[in-house]
This record gives sequence, C-alpha cells and structure tokens, in this order.
Amino acid sequence: MKKVGIIGVGEYLPDRILTNAHLEKMVDTSDEWITTRTGIKERHIAAAGQAASDLGVLAAQQALHNAKMKAEDLELIVVATITGDMPFPSTAAIIQDKLGAKKAVCFDISAACAGFVYGISIAQQFISNGTYKNALVIGTEVLSSVTDWKDRNTCVLFGDGAGAAVLAEVPKGGIISTYLGCDGSKVGILNMPGGGSRNPATHATVDNRMHFLKMEGNELFKIAVNTMTRAAETVLKQANMTFADIDLIIPHQANSRIIMAVAKKLGIPEERVYLNIERCGNMSSASMVTALCEAVLEGKVKRGDTVLLDVFGAGLVWGACIIEW
Repeated sequence: MKKVGIIGVGEYLPDRILTNAHLEKMVDTSDEWITTRTGIKERHIAAAGQAASDLGVLAAQQALHNAKMKAEDLELIVVATITGDMPFPSTAAIIQDKLGAKKAVCFDISAACAGFVYGISIAQQFISNGTYKNALVIGTEVLSSVTDWKDRNTCVLFGDGAGAAVLAEVPKGGIISTYLGCDGSKVGILNMPGGGSRNPATHATVDNRMHFLKMEGNELFKIAVNTMTRAAETVLKQANMTFADIDLIIPHQANSRIIMAVAKKLGIPEERVYLNIERCGNMSSASMVTALCEAVLEGKVKRGDTVLLDVFGAGLVWGACIIEW
C-alpha cells in the first residue's frame, strides 16, 4: 500500500468578528461567563450571502497553492460539512465547478465535528490503493446559519470558517494510523431536528425553532472527554506508539475545558496541545483542519514531526489520526 500524506494546507476565516462583548448585547451572558466555561473570546461570522462553498473554495485555493498543485489536476474532492449550500447537490460539486477541477470525483460527508478526520481517512484509502493519485479534503461550515441567536447556551460556542488539505502519495511518513467510531443511540444529544425528511420545513417547524442546532451540553461534555481520551489511546495502540512519540496533539476545538480535561487524563502537558478556540470558537468540521493549518504556518508542526488529531462530534461520532509530517 502506498504511503499517503498531507502535502498542502489552507484556511479561510471570514472578516467579520463577533466578540463576547457583542454577544453581551444580544443575550443574557457575559465575557467572563463565556470565557470561563468555553475558553472562547471571539468567533468569525460569514458575510450575508456567503455560503459554505464560498469559504471552502478560498481555503482550497490556498491549500493547492501550498501543495504546488493545479486544480485541474485534482482527482478527488471530499467536503465535510453539516451546513452545505443546499440539501443537494453536494457542496463538493459546487466547489469543483468554482475551482475548475473538472477531472475530480466529488462528494460530501456528514460527520459533524469529526468530518475532517473522516474525510482524510476516506481519501487515504482511495490514494493508497491506487484508485486516485491525489485528493482535496475540505472542512467548511457556516454554523451561524443554524445557530439560535436567542439561545444563550449555544450561540456563544459557534463560528464560521473553512480549512483544506491536499493529500497525495509521499515517500515516507504520512498517515500512520486512523481510528473512527460512532454511537447512533445518542443522536438526540446534538442535532438539528428540522429541515430533513423527518421534519420537513413547515410554518410549525419554523415557529418551533427546529431549524437551529440543539445540544445537551452537560451530557455531551462528559461523553466527549471520555470518548476523545479513548480515541487517542486506541489510535496510538494501533500504531504501536506512546504519547512520548507525539510532538503535538491537535484536538477538536469544541471547548477549552473539554480539551484540558482530555489532556489531563492522557497526561499530556498543555504546551503539546494546540488551541485556536479562543479566536475561532467551534467551527465543527472546519475546526480541526484550520487548527492544523495554523499550527503548520506558525512552525509548531515541522517536517518530521508526529501529530495526533483527536475529534468528537454529533452522531455521536469520533476519530483519531496519527500523521508524520
């Protein structure tokens, strides 16, 4: 099997910034309450009319530039999103057209906050078995479009953004091990009940605010800590590695208290855990890939380093991945 690695990354964050001070004027909350409970100070919000494909294209163009690859040479595009431009066709197809990647096979995946790790695991299989030579994996979200700005418990958490990674065969290193999981019995903890075939759009679903995400925060917190801890331990065991072999852990940027609780359970010092949640909030599938991109651009991930990605999200889904850069 061919070795597959990430050869270029990119990100795009919308210009508009929504601070905690802004939220204090919108709902009954405070900067101290938000910061203490989430670690978030600000988040980026897409402009009016700016959809997931618009953000994803800009991140993809940067990733392609950094990979020194032309869009027309792409063979596969996988887009992870829960806020696609429309129910169908796929946001990946829309991005393909905007990029001019006419040869690429395209599809979306819905794995919420775990979407990027799911995406690179899928792309790795296609490249390693020789089906395709390269792939573009994008995590792009406009969560502001499904956030209930009257719900003080959820509206403080989420932001918009996109990140992208180009995958191809590499001579050494690359993706060492991946681990994915799902527990569909807990779909009720985090979901958006309206808009699908179960509850199609009606006056009643709109009036009942069913087209906004719903979350049981306290229950989710406990499950997230235990599940992310177990995912990291499992992927290391699969790779026959220990935490001493890992240079940097990049967890899903959901909540700083969750992240630090996981680090404590794993015995990982804070300086080996990458965070951008303070500036970006939770961007679902875009969180992991933008954090990875920023860590690379800041020099915190260098050639030869070993990175562990650890994610958890609605589904409930989870995953972990070890990459030698």
